Amino acid sequence: MLYYLMGTTARVAVATGGGAEGTYSKIVFTGWDYGSSGHRATKLKQQNIYYRLQVDLEEERIKKKAASLTQAQKAFLYSARIVLFILALGFIGAAVAGIVFATTFSQTNLDQGVLGLFYEYLPSIVITAANFIVPMLNDQLAPFERYSPSITIILALFRAVFLRLVSLISVLFSLWRQITCDNNTEAANCETCQYNVKTYQCWETRVGQEMYKLTIFDLLINLAMLILVESPRRIVVDNWPNKLTQWVGRQEFVVPNNVLGLVYGQTVAWTGAFFCPLLPLINTLKFILLFYTKRITLFQNCRPALKTFRSTTSSFFFSVILLLGLESENTHVVDVSCFLCRIHPSMACGPFRTFDTMWLVIPTAISKLSQTTQEFLFFIVDQELFLSLYLKCATNYNNIYRNPTVLNSGW
Repeated sequence: MLYYLMGTTARVAVATGGGAEGTYSKIVFTGWDYGSSGHRATKLKQQNIYYRLQVDLEEERIKKKAASLTQAQKAFLYSARIVLFILALGFIGAAVAGIVFATTFSQTNLDQGVLGLFYEYLPSIVITAANFIVPMLNDQLAPFERYSPSITIILALFRAVFLRLVSLISVLFSLWRQITCDNNTEAANCETCQYNVKTYQCWETRVGQEMYKLTIFDLLINLAMLILVESPRRIVVDNWPNKLTQWVGRQEFVVPNNVLGLVYGQTVAWTGAFFCPLLPLINTLKFILLFYTKRITLFQNCRPALKTFRSTTSSFFFSVILLLGLESENTHVVDVSCFLCRIHPSMACGPFRTFDTMWLVIPTAISKLSQTTQEFLFFIVDQELFLSLYLKCATNYNNIYRNPTVLNSGW
């Protein structure tokens, strides 16, 4: 569905040349919904058309202003953008360094009395703080980059996805270093069992605990934001009108950031599902609770977004970024596969303690099957057969979405 949506929006962008000239007549002559009934629905549709025209005019104004720049002004602008881009990467790099340090410090200081609980949740605290602070810092750079509103929100989305992706990779990398003694099985703590048995008697449990803590802490932060920040902010703004409260105003409900938050939570669940089997259930309950929490926030505490951006191009790039977020789940599956294939299972617990690696349980189980069953399984996973089936499925889906009869019937 994402590929189909990306293809549809890309076709529109190409047909209009990426500009607004071809969309004015489309909005004016085909934008109105004659099925709208009632004052509220009509008013919302009028505001939507007004907003779309406003966005296109703003985009064209920025393009004309950019075209009127001199060569010296363009050189200064591009130089400033390069410097600010490097600065944004520096913010993300600093966040990654903080996450690695927090994870390492947390794993080596677990028995510190009252501070033990704080140390256990330190990586989750740092990741949440980074996901909150770094995008805000990058937003402060946006006015100086002087991109169009659509490009600005696309860059913000790319940076947010990249930050969330590398933050989880940093946690897994830090755990890998601690468990494998920096990938040195000849170290004193890893020489006996080929993993750090002194600190991690059951390292699988520790990895699952980290993913569990990330899930729970993310839920607690969302609830705390509703109770301690969003609702009090709305009450103050509505009941004590002055210059300061009017300048602050109600918060905006930013759809892309909230969707990326859901993708981040799903990625954490997929990463930790093997080590903590109940994590998908916990994550499902978390999403149900977050749905009603976000619903309250949207209808009670938020105002319409002040930033304008073109829906056509932004929808395409938002689909790309959402796809990248979903593909990050596959990236973390690869990370987990490294744990399964490279690290010796815990000898003190778990069903795989008799194997050298967890992966060996699969070929061992297959070898116990009958010869006919083994040949059938090897035939299924054959590369040529898999590629043929993939191409056949891709062709069928393409025919379905290109067939107007199928689309109009409810597909």
